[in-house]
Amino acid sequence: MTNTPFTAPRRRALLAAAAATLAFPAIARAQSLPVLRVGNQRGGVRSLLEASGQDKGMPFRIEWSEFPAAAPLLEALNAGALDLGSQGEFPFLAVYANGAPIRAVGATRADPRSQAILVRGDSPLKTVADLRGRRIAINRGGWGHFLARAALAEAKVDASEVTLVPLGPVDAALAFRSGAIDAWPVWQPYVAIETETFGARVLRDGAGLCPSVTLTSAHADALQSKRPLIQDFLRRQQEGWDWARGHLPAFAATTAALTRIPEPLMRIAQASQDTRSVALDQALIAELQQAADRAVEYGVLSRKVSVAAALDTEFVSG
Repeated sequence: MTNTPFTAPRRRALLAAAAATLAFPAIARAQSLPVLRVGNQRGGVRSLLEASGQDKGMPFRIEWSEFPAAAPLLEALNAGALDLGSQGEFPFLAVYANGAPIRAVGATRADPRSQAILVRGDSPLKTVADLRGRRIAINRGGWGHFLARAALAEAKVDASEVTLVPLGPVDAALAFRSGAIDAWPVWQPYVAIETETFGARVLRDGAGLCPSVTLTSAHADALQSKRPLIQDFLRRQQEGWDWARGHLPAFAATTAALTRIPEPLMRIAQASQDTRSVALDQALIAELQQAADRAVEYGVLSRKVSVAAALDTEFVSG
């Protein structure tokens, strides 16, 4: 018998085949697990679970879908293409009020100071009252829209005295830097990007004006058929936020890699947000109801909505 030498290419091929054979049972087990379809906004909960290690050892698989903003995520959730997703309280309430088969199952809160009305560094504007006659970019129906109207009301500036320009964050950033708009109410990490990189100033932050609550919402079908999976996901999300507040550098590094936002800016943004899980309790319901009523007055929501009816409070609390 002639012995055939193990050449380097053949050795690599044999090692690859052996690795594939060993990996097959694990792959097969993963494929057999139930699936939770989760919508993720840039960075978001996916970054949190990966950075904190809460994505390990799940009794289900997550199929992530990436979205640039809350509106397309909610559209997919409404259509049943997702089981779960997170978004700000006002976009969620708007879609729920229009009959979407979704309910909120969990909540987090960021420091309201992480939302801010920005002006350029060379702007002559010093107070919100100075916005009379000016152009303000807003994300219609979202945090920026509410912050603009709440700050104007506080300063006794009527909405008719300003021009609100509906723009998404990418277009708003370009318009803001070019001087096409005078002010931009926005949230992190955009606040950090504009102030640290482009020299913008904070005219008024969201303290005392905005709830700054993010809701995790689920489709009605998933609430019926996947409650244990949703419960486990919410628990991991809550533990992930508990971890993140004590491990900001690691969390920022993971999120920066996913979003391609420079890590120093992401550290500033996440420290500013100081996000934590909160309970869907009566105090939060009352706070959100008051904000929802104001949102109708401000034109952020088109109709009144019952916050209590929009929540499923039987899951893990903050």
